[in-house]
Amino acid sequence: MTPQGAKGRRPDGAAFVIAAALVGLGLLLIWDGARVPARAGYSGVGAGDVPKLIGAVLVLLGIGTGIEGWRNPGPARPKQHPVPLIWLLGGMAAMVATIHTIGFILGSTILFTCAAAAFGERRFHIAIPSGLVLGFVIYAAFDVLLQLNLPGGPIEMAIFGR
Repeated sequence: MTPQGAKGRRPDGAAFVIAAALVGLGLLLIWDGARVPARAGYSGVGAGDVPKLIGAVLVLLGIGTGIEGWRNPGPARPKQHPVPLIWLLGGMAAMVATIHTIGFILGSTILFTCAAAAFGERRFHIAIPSGLVLGFVIYAAFDVLLQLNLPGGPIEMAIFGR
């Protein structure tokens, strides 16, 4: 096999970036797991063993990704469109910036609507009510049933009294 890959194309640069990120994250987990004091219980497994195991798996996946990117560059990448990414990042930024003032339901509605727009849904009269219903269901499940405190706003105060 030549360095140009199986189909005569050059190695996949994106695969190398992903491989480097996986190996880096894996090594970080292994290093962090090694810093946890070894207080193994009766089973011999301590708190630092799980991060080390996950880190080792990530390192192996990173090595495999790098080898595959070298051997099989894959098909040519399609042209990228920045507008969907801008919709998603804008929705996340808006949710993070406003969730503590407008509450979880409205914040998640903003994120849902922006995500729908990123996937091509421009019928906002459908996306916004769908986001409200989904946000309400998620809030009710997490805050009321599981008793995990999510940020409350005017809708949460009116419905749930919190």
